[in-house]
Amino acid sequence: MTSEHRPGAAKFGTVLGHGPGDVPVYSSDYESADKRDLPTRQSYQSYVDGIFMGYKWQCVELARRWMYLNRGYIFDDVAMAYDIFRLRSVRCVEDGTRLPLRSFRNGAKRAPEPGCLLIWNEGGEFEVTGHVAIVTEVFPDRVRCVEQNVENRVWPDGQAYSRELPVTQQADGGYRIDCSYGDADILGWVIQTDDDTHAEATEDPDPGLFNLQLRELPHNGQAAKPWLDARDPGEAAYIALMDGCKLSTRDGDQYKYLCISEAALRDVKRATNELHAMFMRATNFVLDDEALQAKFNLPAVLWPRIRQSWSNRRNQMITGRFDFSVSDRGLKIYEYNSDSASCHMECGSIQGKWARHFGCADGRDPGDHLSEDLTHAWAHAGVDGVLHIMHDRDLEETYHALYMKAAAERAGLTCKIIKGLSSLGWDDEGCVVDEDGLRIDWVWKTWAWETAIDQLRAECDADAEDLRLHRHIDRRARPPRLIDVFLREEVMVFEPLWTLVPSNKAILPILWELYPDHPYLLDTRFELTGDLARNGYVAKPIVGRCGHNISIVDHNNDVVHETAGQFDDRDQIYQELFPLPNIGGLNVQVSTFSVAGHYAGAGVRADPSPIIKTDSDILALRAVPDEDLLKD
Repeated sequence: MTSEHRPGAAKFGTVLGHGPGDVPVYSSDYESADKRDLPTRQSYQSYVDGIFMGYKWQCVELARRWMYLNRGYIFDDVAMAYDIFRLRSVRCVEDGTRLPLRSFRNGAKRAPEPGCLLIWNEGGEFEVTGHVAIVTEVFPDRVRCVEQNVENRVWPDGQAYSRELPVTQQADGGYRIDCSYGDADILGWVIQTDDDTHAEATEDPDPGLFNLQLRELPHNGQAAKPWLDARDPGEAAYIALMDGCKLSTRDGDQYKYLCISEAALRDVKRATNELHAMFMRATNFVLDDEALQAKFNLPAVLWPRIRQSWSNRRNQMITGRFDFSVSDRGLKIYEYNSDSASCHMECGSIQGKWARHFGCADGRDPGDHLSEDLTHAWAHAGVDGVLHIMHDRDLEETYHALYMKAAAERAGLTCKIIKGLSSLGWDDEGCVVDEDGLRIDWVWKTWAWETAIDQLRAECDADAEDLRLHRHIDRRARPPRLIDVFLREEVMVFEPLWTLVPSNKAILPILWELYPDHPYLLDTRFELTGDLARNGYVAKPIVGRCGHNISIVDHNNDVVHETAGQFDDRDQIYQELFPLPNIGGLNVQVSTFSVAGHYAGAGVRADPSPIIKTDSDILALRAVPDEDLLKD
């Protein structure tokens, strides 16, 4: 949801006008939304005849609603409006049949027509998401369209459209539509038609473009020279952890880096955005089903609080990390680390500094916008007090916390670092305070929610009753613990409590149930099936972290590899065996970072072991042109 307010915008939900078929067009000025009418995240969902249209009142919601009401069909869920340009069919609601969609690039020789969808690329006015409008009238020199989430102004009397856009008929017979916003780019239009004349070709990219390449720079003594700033507290902690200025702990890998094609990175970006939306839909599905909640192995007393956290419309994620296998065999997601993900500094800062120091000129750094995107997310996070950055005394958590603090401070927030828990206390009203007596109301943490919940499990009876009744703790009885900070009703924590659901392995079988055979998903079940046993599988604890207690079992039922850890007593899920690509003796995992629900950068983890763990190495990732990758 955008939160930008334009002067003169109508209040959220105001009918701006009516398009063809008398379909209402609404204002999506989110800043003016009435919390009494829209108190929860769920209240922003738009349904017609029980069919999900999208979120009030975004551009995609109007496009799907207009199609359904006027044509009786809808297009599939998309993460971003510009993804509509890639769709190849719509679904008739009445009988489930599919009708073909054709996409025509701006400038194509087939003109737009009333009822087609006009698609904008990401960037400029439509940064990140792109945009979609419905063409309602076509003239030789202009088109008219209806749209949501742009001007949010009531249409003048007698007007039946949102905007007019100029059209130029080119010398070759092509039609070109110009956007009234000079910094926005129209991709083209999408028409439901059997005729593919002048339509975009739909060829799949060369599978070889999805094979990462391991490259090595000339050894000119770069590794012996410092390339990080030891005066910077965050970089100093990184240097201390790594015992020097380096990305990899292995001496033989200091000059090595990995390359990904631009085509593969585009698909990874698309997958990140689409999967985030899928995980959010699955989270909502779980929170409506108590039987499913039982599979997550979380204390029962927490579920009302998790549902409350999810319903709070301001309770948004800042960032998470997806872990992928990327190769010519396909792009598959292993899991979503939506609670306390790590490696942001390595992706957003360290790999770029490595490339500059070592003289790596191949391609570009796919993490160079991560810091900027984090700052933008913090600027829109609704924090109206001091943000306490809480972390353990571990060096990795130290530099991770400092990196996030810098991003939040660039957004204008006031931040305080808290290392460990020993400095915390209680005030006279039973609220947790820092060493200066300042109440802790806003928290970003490196600790996983599961760490705090382990305390709840360990002292279950008393803590559960305190939690259920929202009791204030007697400050004379004990010093504050993690649970006393993170689970207090008055404290807003990032990442929020509901991220326990998408980060839990139990979400993976539910995703497979909701989206069976989805190209980005692996077959995952709560019980070991015959197909999984015949083809090989990976057993993972439902509540686990850092690659602990994972077993890889091949098609002969032989354990290929397994890791130890503290989660061996937890229930498991069983996931289709899909090994990481082995490149130069290293098993390579691509990690992407979502910020405010959108792709924000990518990096890689590498290990001789087939299981990536918390101590697995990081190598620099470079995005290179497709032809550069294929020439080798």
